[in-house]
Amino acid sequence: MKFAKTNLDGVVIIEPTVFGDHRGWFMETYSDAKFLETGIHLEFVQDNHSFSAAKGTLRGLHYQLNPKAQTKLVRCTRGSIFDVAVDIRKDSSTFMKWFGIELNAENKKQLLIPKGFAHGFMTLTEDVEVQYKVDELYSPELDRGIIWNDPAIGIEWPIDFNPILSAKDERAPLLKDAENNFRIGV
Repeated sequence: MKFAKTNLDGVVIIEPTVFGDHRGWFMETYSDAKFLETGIHLEFVQDNHSFSAAKGTLRGLHYQLNPKAQTKLVRCTRGSIFDVAVDIRKDSSTFMKWFGIELNAENKKQLLIPKGFAHGFMTLTEDVEVQYKVDELYSPELDRGIIWNDPAIGIEWPIDFNPILSAKDERAPLLKDAENNFRIGV
């Protein structure tokens, strides 16, 4: 398992080691011991699995407020997505900066997104499945979002047309208007 830092502190690309032969392949998608070796201590409490039928579906940008903020370990197990993390920690040197990466069933990469970041993804193919672990249970009363095309953030989404959104994501506010209780270390 390889761990690569990104331009956002705490956002990490994880590339599993894949062992293949004439039968197919095997890989570890999570190893507590290997994460601990790199200084990442997590206790995941829930696994989530989503399916998106259409190319150009956008889910996000989502986060949960403290004290129920979530760290996410995201992977795409069918199709391909452009996965994005946005730093929403108000006192961070990278506040409002974003990182994006293509995750797909072929490259098997994963993205670790810590608390204090909004998360979203756009499907690049049809019939996409995304699976992710979280270290806090879903809390509807603390669930929040930011509009996907906030000009202050300026995410460069790879598909240049209006995405398919949920009603909730269509109504999401700009970051400057969103409820946000994140600071570094909180």
